[in-house]
Amino acid sequence: MSNNERAAVPISVAPAELATLGEQLSLPGTLTAERQTRLSPRADGLVAHVHVDAGDHVETGQVLLELDPALVQQALMRARAQEEEANASVREAERLVNEAQRLAERQAIPATEVASRVARLNLARASAASAQAATREQEELVERHSLPAPFPGVVAEKLTEVGEWVQRGTPVLSLVAIDRVRLDVQVPQERFEQLDDQTQAQVFADTLGDTPLPAQIIARVPVTDPEARTFLLRLLVNDSQGRLLPGTSARAEISLPPQATDTLAISRDALLRQPDGSHSVYIVDDTDNERIARRRQVQVLYEQGDLVVVAGDTLRPGDQVVTRGNEALTDGQSVEVVER
Repeated sequence: MSNNERAAVPISVAPAELATLGEQLSLPGTLTAERQTRLSPRADGLVAHVHVDAGDHVETGQVLLELDPALVQQALMRARAQEEEANASVREAERLVNEAQRLAERQAIPATEVASRVARLNLARASAASAQAATREQEELVERHSLPAPFPGVVAEKLTEVGEWVQRGTPVLSLVAIDRVRLDVQVPQERFEQLDDQTQAQVFADTLGDTPLPAQIIARVPVTDPEARTFLLRLLVNDSQGRLLPGTSARAEISLPPQATDTLAISRDALLRQPDGSHSVYIVDDTDNERIARRRQVQVLYEQGDLVVVAGDTLRPGDQVVTRGNEALTDGQSVEVVER
């Protein structure tokens, strides 16, 4: 047995392979509701009933708040009475026109009288139409004294109480839809062209721990922050169970496609960090039936899981890269492969 064979260092190796995985971006952000609004009353008035409180789930059209309708209901009754009076005037005008037409056939009254009664009928009909419109307006005002939910969601804030006088434009309730939750993250500007709606992404909400949720990119806002050199990326998170809470923090894990065809994937355990911050690996060189360790400088591009993607200028696909026992190796040392 030769001296080199006796000095062979036992090692484990794994082949360098063409990288089929892209860089993994991990970006923190804030969850927001796709629909979130502060609701205001549709009329001025005194709050008579508040049917919900913070945390209540509501459905579209559900009445959330009612104003005191006493005055507008009285006005509605008056409008309906005026409408009935106008309709009665129309019926009387129609009777007089029919009577005049029968008399005119016998030439019992002049034609001008018939025309005068027809004109009065037209005026009565116009007055009736105006009265009907006034009634519809008052009915709408009564309807506007209740505040329905514009979409299903959760009441986030209750901003008024019974007995308060509120006006149009005054927020009284805050409503948040939790069926479609988005995640907004800031992304380095150089990544803009690498991302589109086909990019794979998943979201990890802080409130759900390590549970991944699929997400889809729905918007890239190309207006960058001139100080941070970032742009806004918006993802729609698929959470069928409605567990996400708008306003809480989460992170997006975005998988980018490989950007070069000559990159190689190697085990993270193969990397050796040098004092100057650079990285190197050892590969096994079979020379004259003897396995020799050769050190190679590598440029680390990015990491993903247990793999590291490096530039392919110093390694080749298929090179046997040392993954264990490399810490004690020196360049040119004899090695013995005990595990692949």
